[in-house]
Amino acid sequence: MATFLYKLGRSSFRHRLLVVLSWVTLFVLAGLGVATATPPEPSSFSMPGTEAQRAFDLLDERFPGPAPDSASARLVFQAPEGRKLTGPAARTVIEKAAVELRQGSTQVASVADPFRAHTVSRDGTTAYATVTYKTGVASLTERTKDSLRHTAQSARHSGMAVEVGGSVLQPKEEQGSETIGLVIAAFVLLITFGSLVAAGLPLITAIFGVGVGVSTIGALAHTLDLGDTTPTLAMMLGLAVGIDYALFIVTRYRAELAEGHDREEAAGRALGTAGSAVVFAGLTVMIALAGLSVAGIPVLTKMGLAAAGTVALAVLVALTLLPALLGLAGKRIVGRRERKGRPKKRGSRPTAGARWAALVLRRPLPVLVAGVVGLGALAIPAASLELGLSDEGSLSADTTQRKAYDMLSVGFGPGHNGPLVLVVDAKDGGDVRSAAQRTVAAVHRVAGVAAVGPAAFNKSGDTATITVVPSSGPGSKQTEELVGKIRDTSADIKSATGDRVLVTGQTGMKVAFSKKMSDALLPYLALVVGLAFLLLMVVFRSVLVPLKAALGFLLSVGAALGAVVAVFQWGWAADLFGVDQPGPVMSTVPIFMVGIVFGLAMDYEVFLVTRIREAYVRGETPDGAVVAGFRHGARVVAAAAAIMTAVFGGFLGAGEQSVKLIGFGLAIAVVLDAFVVRMAIVPAVHALLGRTAWWLPQWLGRLLPDVDVEGEKLRRKLEGRRSETARPEAELVRG
Repeated sequence: MATFLYKLGRSSFRHRLLVVLSWVTLFVLAGLGVATATPPEPSSFSMPGTEAQRAFDLLDERFPGPAPDSASARLVFQAPEGRKLTGPAARTVIEKAAVELRQGSTQVASVADPFRAHTVSRDGTTAYATVTYKTGVASLTERTKDSLRHTAQSARHSGMAVEVGGSVLQPKEEQGSETIGLVIAAFVLLITFGSLVAAGLPLITAIFGVGVGVSTIGALAHTLDLGDTTPTLAMMLGLAVGIDYALFIVTRYRAELAEGHDREEAAGRALGTAGSAVVFAGLTVMIALAGLSVAGIPVLTKMGLAAAGTVALAVLVALTLLPALLGLAGKRIVGRRERKGRPKKRGSRPTAGARWAALVLRRPLPVLVAGVVGLGALAIPAASLELGLSDEGSLSADTTQRKAYDMLSVGFGPGHNGPLVLVVDAKDGGDVRSAAQRTVAAVHRVAGVAAVGPAAFNKSGDTATITVVPSSGPGSKQTEELVGKIRDTSADIKSATGDRVLVTGQTGMKVAFSKKMSDALLPYLALVVGLAFLLLMVVFRSVLVPLKAALGFLLSVGAALGAVVAVFQWGWAADLFGVDQPGPVMSTVPIFMVGIVFGLAMDYEVFLVTRIREAYVRGETPDGAVVAGFRHGARVVAAAAAIMTAVFGGFLGAGEQSVKLIGFGLAIAVVLDAFVVRMAIVPAVHALLGRTAWWLPQWLGRLLPDVDVEGEKLRRKLEGRRSETARPEAELVRG
């Protein structure tokens, strides 16, 4: 592989204008494709095989009208302190608001008047009108949304508090985090390279890769039913690995220039060595992303595969476009001092990375014990991990959705923000009314139920729905346990009468989703770690090095999850991180953390350890190889980790708690993996193992392909070619 990449690097460098024009053309075509394509539909949230999904499908089939996933809103009214909404004046305002909502848009399917729908609190201080629309949120016009806003604002003039909950007026997403991340990345790269051109190349190539990838996803989204959230993970991870891969190759290219090679030769050698590491790092990330399909949730599978495709593009960009840009950059790829013929003094004093490695090598056991014990202690809270999905209670306190949520919790109880829906299907088309009555009576007796609404029947009279209000909030552990109790009751009803009772609704779907994600986490972890172990065994031709890489990752991700639980679930240092309401961790966070952090961790491992192995196969002692590897690789890993920490840490300033949680989890995971596992535990383990670190059974060595990731075969081949060229010249001189 190293020889092939060497030739590819030289070819891309030599034909740089053609390569750059080809990528620019592809970038433009992808942009035109997404601009002219049919916009994607909102991501369909389905969980095949779950009870909640079967009930959802049954509702869709037997209750014609607005789809179960149609948009809805709640207009929540709260009387001024000391007054009630049941008076004539307040009642007139509320009824007028209901009329305005009905007449304000043709997209409104129905409006439930609070006084007719009995949605006025017992103390008369709070009421809400439910607005149901004919279509999903994405299809609602601005005129429809403006009508809702105007109605709320008009009602506020009466002196009562009026807020809007539901999915219609989604809070505006925090913008600028990507831009801030790129600015921070540019600053770190400038410090690392000391050249504006060298600092700019990783950013340019990352933007190209992400631009082509995300545009392609957008162009194909409608055709392949990818949904509008599919590009999210692709953009986040594509930008991260794109910068990492280019950073590694540019660093190696500058090192080859410093060795005295001409620019084309340096590009070929950089790709033949660093490019091999990039290929295998990319493969491990793609394995992790494709593995998201084990959850069995279509939207996650699509997100994972789309992100894997974007990572593949990032690898291709690094292997082709980057060498071409290096050719166009000329001598400006190095600092001004070196361009003026005054190269930096090398070898006079060791680099910070080499000094740190030497320090660890002097005390490997204490460093190893401190690192493992520290990460293990941080991971302890992860044993208490509780999963849930975010709701309006996790939004910023100044949003109208959060205010409506809090008003409903105070006026009706927290369960009103997330009622459950039971679907009753009588046995063999029997008497569904009797079945519904039996179900209502049985569910009334279940602990944790605050209220059970009357059954509603479809036109054909063969199916009923029953609304159940929990006494706890939609994201709480108690509500999850209540769903389990109701399902046990439903099983008893079915065994006694044959009637089928299914639990669904938004809260029921969220509980099912959280359970499915929880069940998938360990199999997903085993899959990605296992496959990556096999791949890294091929890369490093060792059994213990991949084992160390996998165990180190488990330590870092476990510690990061422990920190997430401590802050966002238990509430430790909640004020410091702006956590308003500690509670269950959003159920998508652990599996996304595993996928994203695994990808970055394997980048750092491959970048660092390939340098160590390269020095080892060239004759360095085990300790000398570690120092040499850190001399060349530590700065790259530190820069890459600093960039990602700053990017992810920027999300801590978001107003939505779920966004803060993701940013905190990823930032702390990157810090722990890069600076504790890779920078401390890795050299300590290599120091203790010595030559044993590279042990590989002979029979296994014969089975594994030799991919020459460190480029040793390429180096010998090039040196042999140079000596053959030099021999005739020497003979000519002697003659």
